[in-house]
Amino acid sequence: MELLLLLVAAVALAYFAVPLWAWFVALALFLLGCGASFLWFVLLGLLASVFLHKPTRAKLITQNLFHFIEKKGLLPKISDTEKTALRAGDVWVEGELFSGKPDFEKIFANPYPKLSQEEQDFIDNEVNEVCAMTSDWEVFESRDLPKEVWKYIKEKKFFGMIIPKEQGGLGFSAYGHSCVIEKLASHSQVLAITVMVPNSLGPAELLLHYGTDTQKEYYLPRLADGREIPCFALTEPEAGSDAGFIQSEGVVFKDEDGEVKIRLNFEKRYITLSAIATVIGLAFVLKDPENILGKGKERGITCALVDAKSKGVDQTRRHDPLNVPFVNAPLVGKDVIIGIDDVIGAEPGLGKGWRMLMESLAVGRGISLPSTSTGGSKLATYVASTYAVVRYQFGLSIAKFEGIAEVLGRLGASTYMLDAAKTFTLGAINAGEKPAVANAIMKYQSTEMFRKNVMDAMDIQGGAAISRGPRNLLAHAYFGAPVAITVEGANIMTRTLIMFGQGMIRCHSYAYAQIEALEAGDVKAFDGLLFSHIGHVILNKARVLVLSVTRGYAHVSISKGKARRYEQKLAWASAMFAYLSDVSLGLMGVSLKRRESVSGRFADVLAQMYFITASLKRYEQEGSKEGDAALLEVAVEEAFGKIDVAFRGILKNLMPGAVGLPFRLLGYISRLNPMGKTIKDSALHSIARILSEDDMIRERVCGNIYMGKRPMQLLEATHKMQAVKSILEKEKNDERLIEGEKNELKEARALQHEIITVDAFRHDDYFKRTGLGA
Repeated sequence: MELLLLLVAAVALAYFAVPLWAWFVALALFLLGCGASFLWFVLLGLLASVFLHKPTRAKLITQNLFHFIEKKGLLPKISDTEKTALRAGDVWVEGELFSGKPDFEKIFANPYPKLSQEEQDFIDNEVNEVCAMTSDWEVFESRDLPKEVWKYIKEKKFFGMIIPKEQGGLGFSAYGHSCVIEKLASHSQVLAITVMVPNSLGPAELLLHYGTDTQKEYYLPRLADGREIPCFALTEPEAGSDAGFIQSEGVVFKDEDGEVKIRLNFEKRYITLSAIATVIGLAFVLKDPENILGKGKERGITCALVDAKSKGVDQTRRHDPLNVPFVNAPLVGKDVIIGIDDVIGAEPGLGKGWRMLMESLAVGRGISLPSTSTGGSKLATYVASTYAVVRYQFGLSIAKFEGIAEVLGRLGASTYMLDAAKTFTLGAINAGEKPAVANAIMKYQSTEMFRKNVMDAMDIQGGAAISRGPRNLLAHAYFGAPVAITVEGANIMTRTLIMFGQGMIRCHSYAYAQIEALEAGDVKAFDGLLFSHIGHVILNKARVLVLSVTRGYAHVSISKGKARRYEQKLAWASAMFAYLSDVSLGLMGVSLKRRESVSGRFADVLAQMYFITASLKRYEQEGSKEGDAALLEVAVEEAFGKIDVAFRGILKNLMPGAVGLPFRLLGYISRLNPMGKTIKDSALHSIARILSEDDMIRERVCGNIYMGKRPMQLLEATHKMQAVKSILEKEKNDERLIEGEKNELKEARALQHEIITVDAFRHDDYFKRTGLGA
């Protein structure tokens, strides 16, 4: 009985994170209640004097541990390039999720962005206009955007969205910039990518943050109005996801006039816009073999601006990325000469390229690809939900089939959650945050979700989705999905190395600070961090126990209604995630970095927690509108199901053999006590119904897509087929139709036929189009 009381008291003390002295007081009271001898109190007093007096503790315990770590080489080695990557960006909501005890009041207090009137007007006018000018089918056929479209996007400063007005640009917020890309992507992926790239990692972004005043004054207005077309050359044959392994080289020398110059030799690939760029942002390794600049022979990665007309630059080739005709090409330079002033930031920018890249990528991952993925997902959901109403089989709209409704419900919930996460992240970026780990999550998760969403929508359309032609709205988006998966860090690497690998060190409350203290030989700092970390682990272990037993109900939620329960389970997931992260770090130490399958599962948990958080924020912000409850339920419960799977995988694979038996047992227990629950068919069917029948809800889920001719036909046909449901029922029952009903039914069927018609080509036209004709 006494042991049980001791255990309950220990769990309570840990759960409420009481200070260390309170533990000794509680233990003394327990000993007193048990009638312990005086010797026990003496022993307790000695322990208290050691652990509560920090100088004594540091000398007797921490210092010896410190020397042991040094002697055994247990200190994780973090290179300078890794440190730069780790320090890039800020710790935002990710830090709360890593803590095991997230402060939801603080999380939900983050701003939710809105478009300015100027941004909304631009989307309603210029964006709609350029979409109207662009036939996506003709772009694929001609392999380029029309000349008038190129002219228009330059004149209207589409390339200068991130450039401030005072420097000639539009000065849009991150959210405004994102919404433009999203809408363009819903109509033409080529158009979206063409506009996206100059506003992402590249000359403008780097100049804004690191350029000299002279560089900004010259280049930014020219980039904004399209007089200069930029590209950024980073990726190489031997440096893809491992951008730090750049082989392109710049050598410092003095020319015949005694001026200091840099001779460049580079071979780049997968560089968007490079074949038509007039100014090249180039990343290379700078060397000064004669130490001309007096700062050493190896200066490190450097970023510079290269005039594309420079002698030795080769722009004569193109890549063909899965037949998607955006400009993407290799870029080669041989003995290209630039000056020191061409380096971004001029001489002070020499060797600072890695920091520039890491800081810029940390933000860019949260805007560009999530925007295109959300636009594509909204289009997919819109097409699937309207087409399903219009398409009839066995005398019934296929939207009424449960198999279709299941996929449509999943598609709607996924798009709702993706849009929530995109908006939530952009609210942080708008507010000046640079959430590096959250942006990596967004890049990975959004592109994977889009790939799944477009395939689900194509499944609903069946053969109409796989037959290319002007009527097909999904095929080209499908072609481009794998492209998004590979860029700005391939998704496999993003999942296994960045999201958790860097996140564990960057976002953990103590890990990186402890490493820094060890490196600095600061025993005092390490002592405080070490015992705080131990307390952190004990706290989270207690929280896991209490929240598991109560299934999360012990968490006092600030959310209301349906969101209340999801916040409780999210608190439970965060505690389990934080505790197992520390256990993994303790068991595997530096080898955790190489256990990519384990770290990938941790990344899966973190990603799903982040997306659940964003969905709860959206639900709180927008209110419980009709249909939102079903969308939230399906999206969140599916995410919790994925968290369950990831946790079981972690526990099963954490340690081999007998050592790992307790973790495998815990995994079996988690199967009996899952966080997620089976999604009800009725919830999926409810989403399918509201997306098919309610224009307002469909608009809320699929808003900000371009409503061109084909999308408008889908909407019109949907309305027509819904209007004649009673007439179709009469016809099915062999009831007589009056003349007006016959005409109405004829009009509806004519529009229905147009929607379900699949493009076909005459033989000669087909072979000419594919380049196989005479």
